[in-house]
Amino acid sequence: MSHPSEVSASATSQERPDSEVLPKAERRRFTAEYKLRILQEAEQCANGERGALLRREGLYSSHLSKWRRQREAGQMNGLAPRQRGPKPDPQAAELAQLRRDNERLKRKLQQAEVIIDAQKKLAQLFDVTLDENGNPT
Repeated sequence: MSHPSEVSASATSQERPDSEVLPKAERRRFTAEYKLRILQEAEQCANGERGALLRREGLYSSHLSKWRRQREAGQMNGLAPRQRGPKPDPQAAELAQLRRDNERLKRKLQQAEVIIDAQKKLAQLFDVTLDENGNPT
């Protein structure tokens, strides 16, 4: 007679799922040539053969619909895969450049103000009066 804990331990070891980590699935990408070839094959198929073509290629009917719309719209480039994600903002680069220029000019202005203050102090020290343009009088 087996002990109840022994029975449950052996039963759980058999029911335990496999803990292997599977690689992440990648999004399929289709070239424009492949899309055009499949569209041509689909147009040549008789009734019922189109489903076999889709199963063989691992495609959905929505693929064909989308690719047909792209082809009819004259978007040969549209049949090529597009990069996903947010589109780069064209003004962002210009804004970053303007901010860098602004910071650089602020530093130069601070340096110029320090130099002007030093010149004023030297002029006061030597009793030299300066006009508005900084020329001695």
